Amino acid sequence: MPLTQATPLLIKEPGFLFHAPLASTEPTNAAAGSTYDADAWPVAWVPLGPTQEGSAFSYSMNIEAIRVAELFDAVAYSVTEVTTTLAFAMTNYTLHNLRRAMNAPSSAVTTVSGTAATLSSKLEAPDPSEIVRSMIGWESLDHTLRLVGRQCLNGGELQSTYGRAAAAGIATVWSFERPAAGKAFAFYGAGTARLGA
Repeated sequence: MPLTQATPLLIKEPGFLFHAPLASTEPTNAAAGSTYDADAWPVAWVPLGPTQEGSAFSYSMNIEAIRVAELFDAVAYSVTEVTTTLAFAMTNYTLHNLRRAMNAPSSAVTTVSGTAATLSSKLEAPDPSEIVRSMIGWESLDHTLRLVGRQCLNGGELQSTYGRAAAAGIATVWSFERPAAGKAFAFYGAGTARLGA
């Protein structure tokens, strides 16, 4: 019988990003009709809005060789480090998205004066003792794949470029930490197609 190549199940669009306070309730991830479309993210999960270039998930595992003097080849390899990140630049340029990128608590955004159309608000960067961890979520545009980062910290340089004919973004690189209970993150797939062979 000749071999044939099946059409791959792709992820072709950026999807949706969410942010929640640490230890928030995760979605139930109950699939119906092979999607999570009917399974809403709990209220604590705030949609972060569009991004400049989508998001980039990275899972890096470092290994080191175990050697003995009598052999050239390694006799085994040992995993020494795992680093997981989700990077994206938010274009929904708000004080609360800046606050989230600074790992600041919600109390870092305060009212200066007024309400509604006369509202003036202020954000100040957190002191080291005020930095908080967060949860990060992602869902594919077709609602068949989800990622939940259970304890995350944004690191690196928070840089925004204000220029002509370009939307300024709030660049973030969220590093996933292992929480006190459970694993650092989980992927969820709806239906048999996302399960794969």
